[in-house]
Amino acid sequence: MPKDAERDYLANIGDAGRHHSLYKPFSNAECGVDLASIGIIMALLPPPPARLLDLGCGGGWTSIFFAMRGYQVVGQDIAPDMIDLAVENRERNRLSPDQVTFICGDYESMGPLGEFDCAVFFDSLHHSEDEASAIDSVFKALKPGGFLLTHEPGEGHSINPHSIAAMEQYGVTERDMPPRLIVQRALEAGFSNYRVLPMPHELFDIFYTKRNHPKRWFSKRRYRLIRRVSRLLFSPDMGASSIVVLTK
Repeated sequence: MPKDAERDYLANIGDAGRHHSLYKPFSNAECGVDLASIGIIMALLPPPPARLLDLGCGGGWTSIFFAMRGYQVVGQDIAPDMIDLAVENRERNRLSPDQVTFICGDYESMGPLGEFDCAVFFDSLHHSEDEASAIDSVFKALKPGGFLLTHEPGEGHSINPHSIAAMEQYGVTERDMPPRLIVQRALEAGFSNYRVLPMPHELFDIFYTKRNHPKRWFSKRRYRLIRRVSRLLFSPDMGASSIVVLTK
C-alpha cells in the first residue's frame, strides 16, 4: 500500500537519507532555489503571528522556517518517525512546542485541529492518493478568508526518472500535480479565488542562467525566451510546476 510505504520511507532510506532529511534545505542540491521558494511563499502568506498548518512536513524544515519567521505552526505528517525527526529538528533549532507543534496523521482525513489563517503544501500534495480529500480537509481547517498555498510539480513529474526510481525502490506515490488539477479540486471544495504563479526554478532558468545568445537580437533563441516570459506574465501554464494561492 502506498501509504504504508510513505510511513516506512524514512526507515527505508537509511542513515544517509535521514541525515539529508534532517538538514534540508541545506542538504539539497538546489538549496538556493529552495530558499527562494520558501521566501516567496512567506511573502505571499498573511503576516505572522498567523496560525499556519504545514501539511506533509516530513522532517520539519519548512515548519522550522515558518516558526522562525514568527508563525504559530502545526506541522503534520503521515509517518511517525518523520514526526520524531521533526521534533529533533525543532530541538536542534532551539524552538519551543509553543512555536511549532508536530502531529502525526493523514492529511486526507484530518480531524478537527482548530482554525488556521493559512496552510501550505510544500512538495507534498503530489504524494497524495486522493488530492480532493486532502484539499477539502484543508478547506475545513481554514478560517473564512484563509489561504492555502501549494508548491507542487506539474505534468511530467510522475515519469521523471527520479520519480520512477522512488516508486520502484520505496513504493511511494509520485503524481503529477499541475495547477489545473489543484484549482479544480479547490473550487469543488469551496475555495472562492485562486492565483497561479511561476516556480522560482523557472525564474532562475529564465533570468539567471548564463546563455550564449547569438548577436542578432531577433534570433530564434531570443524569441523563444521572450515568449516564455510573456506567457509567465499573461498566460500561466496550467500544466506546469507552479505555486498556487487559494482563498477560502
